[in-house]
Amino acid sequence: MGLKDPFQCVITMTTHPDMVFHLPTSTRFAVAVHTLAALAVNEGRPVRSQDLARSASTHPAVIRSILSRLADAGLSTAQMGLGGGALLARPAGKISLFDVYKAVEDCEIFSLHRSPPDEKCVVGKYIQAAMLPALDRARRALEEELQRVSIAEVAADIARRGQFTIPWQG
Repeated sequence: MGLKDPFQCVITMTTHPDMVFHLPTSTRFAVAVHTLAALAVNEGRPVRSQDLARSASTHPAVIRSILSRLADAGLSTAQMGLGGGALLARPAGKISLFDVYKAVEDCEIFSLHRSPPDEKCVVGKYIQAAMLPALDRARRALEEELQRVSIAEVAADIARRGQFTIPWQG
C-alpha cells in the first residue's frame, strides 16, 4: 500500500493493545532543512538534486519539489547548465528554520478535528475552545524557537560534528 503524498509518513500510535491509530505527518520540513544545510556546507558551489537526494535518502523528484517551494519563497535558486545545481538564494545566516517551515509546509502545526465535534455532547461542544489556548501558546513557542535558529547555525553544527570546515572540500 503506497502513500499518495511522497512527503507523508505514518506515525503509529498504540493507545491500547488491540487498537492502532495511524497519524500522518509530513517530512518536508526535515528534508528542506537537510537540503539547505547541504547547500550552506557547499557554500556557493551548485549541488545537483541527485546528490541532495542521495544525502537525504530520497528520490531526486522529491528534492526538486522541495527546491521549487524553497525557490518560490526566495530561499534557493538554480544555476542551469554544465556544473549547475541548487544554491542558496541568500546568506545561510539570513534563513531561519521558520522561513523554511513556512516555505514547505501546507498545514497548521496543530490541527483540530477533521469534522466538527458533536455539539450535543458536553465534551464535543467545548473541546476545541478548551484546547485552543494551549495550542496557540505551543505554536507561538515553536515559531519563536524556529525563528531563532538559522541554516548557518545548522550547517555550523554539522561541520562541528563532522569535524570539517565550511566550505566542505569533500
